[in-house]
Amino acid sequence: MPQSPRRRLLGSRPRRFVALAALVCAGLAPVVAPAGPPAALADAPAGATAPARGPGYWLVASDGGVFSFGSAGFFGSTGGIHLNQPIVGMAATPTGNGYWMVATDGGIFAFGDAGFFGSTGAVHLNRPIVGMTTTPSGRGYWMVASDGGIFAFGDAGFFGSTGAIHLNKPIVGMAATPTGQGYWLVASDGGIFAFGDARFFGSTGAVSLAKPITGMATTPSGAGYWLTASDGGVFAFGDAIYKGSAPERAPHDDRRIVAMVPMSAGDGYWQASASGSCWPSAARRTSAEPSPPPGRSWAWPPSPATASATRWCLRPTRRRRRPPAPSPPRRSPAPRRSSPRPPP
Repeated sequence: MPQSPRRRLLGSRPRRFVALAALVCAGLAPVVAPAGPPAALADAPAGATAPARGPGYWLVASDGGVFSFGSAGFFGSTGGIHLNQPIVGMAATPTGNGYWMVATDGGIFAFGDAGFFGSTGAVHLNRPIVGMTTTPSGRGYWMVASDGGIFAFGDAGFFGSTGAIHLNKPIVGMAATPTGQGYWLVASDGGIFAFGDARFFGSTGAVSLAKPITGMATTPSGAGYWLTASDGGVFAFGDAIYKGSAPERAPHDDRRIVAMVPMSAGDGYWQASASGSCWPSAARRTSAEPSPPPGRSWAWPPSPATASATRWCLRPTRRRRRPPAPSPPRRSPAPRRSSPRPPP
């Protein structure tokens, strides 16, 4: 009997989480239900909409294991398949009923209503793939390599790349504009490269960072973006507003932030760590803490008042071994006194 994605989180084998994919909130952006075969992504008839959804998101591990939270559905994974290369990115379809995963060799794995439009799995790449993003229609996607090379499939257009440019630091992520006619690339030093109708609003390329940049997220208007560093630091540009950064983690957790996605309303963002923990931005935080399920603990407690706009991640609770009780101090034995022997 296959395990649920949530139960697999409690496995003994450690996993490195590499991406976080957000599900659009139906109350803010209507979700269109596809008509016909899901893989074909056919147009829906006028007025056809899916039932209202709450917010949610997926986490994907480097072995392709998928963990869904909130209203995000589980549509499959590669957790039980031998992969040639590890998974490094994930993107959701506009309907929220499917997702793609990409490996470092450019292999694409489509689930749910996500269509397969091509890959570089059989192509020799100069540098590994580090991320992907989809077009607004869901009928195409881009993949980006660490040298800034862009690979476009489906209805995704090619607007430029840095594949032929010497970069100071490697590319670590990308994001598309709301129109799908442009995209941004971000390097580990925070350098931003804008193509198509993507505008440049600032970067940290000339700033000395304590930790490298690991991801970016854009605002719904496309007039701003956030950058996140591996230590949780957040840098806001354009109309993106700084909402705080990930809180301090326990020493036994992997503290590296590896992914960032915007909230559907554009008023915040989520950050995910390599250990699978996830945090909403400061605007969504609260001190109310509910009781966690047995054997688990909340990564960040939700507020009942904002439960419709906030979801959270679960991470396994690790048992700490109690230190042994200190033994009582040992007393050195008293010296024995020998009586003098009588003379013979």
